[in-house]
Amino acid sequence: MTAATLFATQALLPTGWASNVLLAWNAQGTLITVHPDTPHPPGIPAAQGPVIPGLPNLHSHAFQRAFAGLAEYRASGQDSFWSWRALMYRFAARITPAQLEAIATWLYVEMLEAGFTSVCEFHYLHHDADGRPYADDATLALCLLRAAQAAGIGLTLLPVLYQASGFGAQPPRDGQRRFIRGTQDMLRLLERLRPACAAQGARLGLAPHSLRAVPPGALSQALAGLAAQDATAPVHIHIAEQTQEVDDCIAWSGQRPVEWLLEHAPVDARWCLVHATHMTAAEYARAAATGAVAGLCPSTEANLGDGLFELPAWRDAGGAWGVGSDSHASVNAAQELMLLEYGQRLRLRQRNVLAAPGQPDVATAMTLQAMRGGAQAAGRAVAGLAVGQQADFVALDARHVALQGLSAPQQMLAAHVFASHRTSAVAGVWSRGVQCVAEGRHALHAQAARAFIDARRALL
Repeated sequence: MTAATLFATQALLPTGWASNVLLAWNAQGTLITVHPDTPHPPGIPAAQGPVIPGLPNLHSHAFQRAFAGLAEYRASGQDSFWSWRALMYRFAARITPAQLEAIATWLYVEMLEAGFTSVCEFHYLHHDADGRPYADDATLALCLLRAAQAAGIGLTLLPVLYQASGFGAQPPRDGQRRFIRGTQDMLRLLERLRPACAAQGARLGLAPHSLRAVPPGALSQALAGLAAQDATAPVHIHIAEQTQEVDDCIAWSGQRPVEWLLEHAPVDARWCLVHATHMTAAEYARAAATGAVAGLCPSTEANLGDGLFELPAWRDAGGAWGVGSDSHASVNAAQELMLLEYGQRLRLRQRNVLAAPGQPDVATAMTLQAMRGGAQAAGRAVAGLAVGQQADFVALDARHVALQGLSAPQQMLAAHVFASHRTSAVAGVWSRGVQCVAEGRHALHAQAARAFIDARRALL
């Protein structure tokens, strides 16, 4: 990488919109200059439209992209998350390392083209089809690292600790055999992966899958072992996604999942509570006070019928949040923001719910909040267009039909989020200062798409 610059007529900085902004970054892809109100220097390239921060995708199961769209039929009297999960397990049982790498590479190309510049990969496909470790126990995790490097997306790798099929340390089911790891085995895997992550600038954390999948003793030991390796490492966990999960947790412990977690684990700003859909008012207040990020995945939560997170209550309590695409029924940063706002409108029968104090433009307010929360959950310096942060940003296309004729950048961003539909108003995307997407297309688009199609065809 070499030092580079870009001029933006309008750019969304952490403090809000600014005009005539000169951006410069060093050879490591770190922003060293963010100067607003600067005349356009001769010879410096200019963005095609407003420049916004790239969003971190804070929750991804890469292999599930090849499964997206294949469970949209009624297989039982009443389909649910649990019937979908059974089908997903059958699909996961067949994936080879080469197929996983092809699927993940295409997914990460799609993410970049859709405005995500980094991803938190919640990685629980560990072993071979029989549940036995590969000769190199890190085989599948290394596939994800190579996929991220090839696509050019920033990565927070979160190997998943998964030990039980239900609360009370119920024995794992056959369909979960590729996921299961002992606690010490997981800590050894983290040690094995640490140099590989460091070599490509990826962040390494840990994901206890859920309270139903990780018994209390294992959770405590894993967190202590992680802290001994890296006391600042991100910790992500699925929590309170489904009402059945809440009911089962109460039956097991007498407490709701978030309530139990807050009393038995050192939840703080390193943590991302993924979904956290079903909480009481007291849980919203207590969980937000820890500094943890709420990981919201609107397209997946809608696809699976999870329910709606009460985001105004979370924000009123000071809670941070970000968005992810989870099972990748949709891969589009703007669409996740749109669905998040629309869910709150349907729940409250109001409009423009997620505008913020001092920021009445909904798309602008949401972009800044999702950027801050996503950066915190990723544990990486990707918190927007500011000196010291990575040069991760998106240039919108002022020529796109949804944006043409609009002059104010906040209007253009709103049109991108709420009016560009399945098309995208993304023109260019930079990750660590490297332009990965030009004219809306990633350099690997055609090659990665062919490999993905071949992998999915073989799996089916």
